[in-house]
Amino acid sequence: MTPPPDGFEPHVRKSPLTDPWEPLYRRRADDSLQLGLWIASPHTNSRGFAHGGLVSALADNAMGLSCGLGLEAANGLLTVNLALDFLAVARIGQWLQVEPTVVKRGRSLCFASALVTADGKPCARASATFQVVS
Repeated sequence: MTPPPDGFEPHVRKSPLTDPWEPLYRRRADDSLQLGLWIASPHTNSRGFAHGGLVSALADNAMGLSCGLGLEAANGLLTVNLALDFLAVARIGQWLQVEPTVVKRGRSLCFASALVTADGKPCARASATFQVVS
C-alpha cells in the first residue's frame, strides 16, 4: 500500500458511510482538516472515475469537520446546503484530497468552501452551509 503524502495520518472519525472507503487519511492544516484517499475500484462509477457521491460526501465531511474545529460549545453541525462543481475526472490510483477553507463560523450557521484535487490538479470545488446544533 502506498503511504499518504506527508502530514497525513489515518482518519479516526469513523462513519458507516465512509467505512467501505477505508483507508481514509486526514491532515490538520491551519484552521481546517483536510481529508484524502487513494482512489480505488470501490470509489468509482461504472466508467472507472471517482464517483460524484464520494467526492460530495468527502467534501461535506471535511468542510463540516473544519467548521467544527472552532466551535467548542456546539453539539455538532448539520448540513443545510451543499453545492459542488465538478471540474475534471479523478481516476483509480490518484490521490484525492479535499482542502477546506472556513469562510465564517457563527453561533447558528457556519460557511465553508473546499477545493478537491486529484494528484494536485483541481477536480471539484465545493461550498456548504452548516447549522450549529447547540
